[in-house]
Amino acid sequence: MRVDLSALDEVIRKLWTLLDDMDKAGQTSRYNTEIPMDAFGNSCLFLEAGDLHAAHKDMKTDLESAIKSLHGLIDKFGTSTSKVKDKYTEQEYANRQQMGGDSGGSDGKWDQ
Repeated sequence: MRVDLSALDEVIRKLWTLLDDMDKAGQTSRYNTEIPMDAFGNSCLFLEAGDLHAAHKDMKTDLESAIKSLHGLIDKFGTSTSKVKDKYTEQEYANRQQMGGDSGGSDGKWDQ
């Protein structure tokens, strides 16, 4: 059985890129989506202003939580994939050593 280690490398690379994107989304949701109460007017006299601001805060919290959960999932999957790739690499190296090293084969002699 043969495992395409370059394909695993590609998956890991894409997962780390996705993780970086999730970090950026998390920063954006945390710091760039805040709507201050006075954005609804200087006096905020209309009745729905408080409800609208509270709903925004709830959605902001839900979004941050979802991004954090996705970040954790992607990180866990990326770490697991990296560990699997490392194990396959180690096994491939061990197999190569058993079969005569990097020369591509044995020297034709049997050890006795």
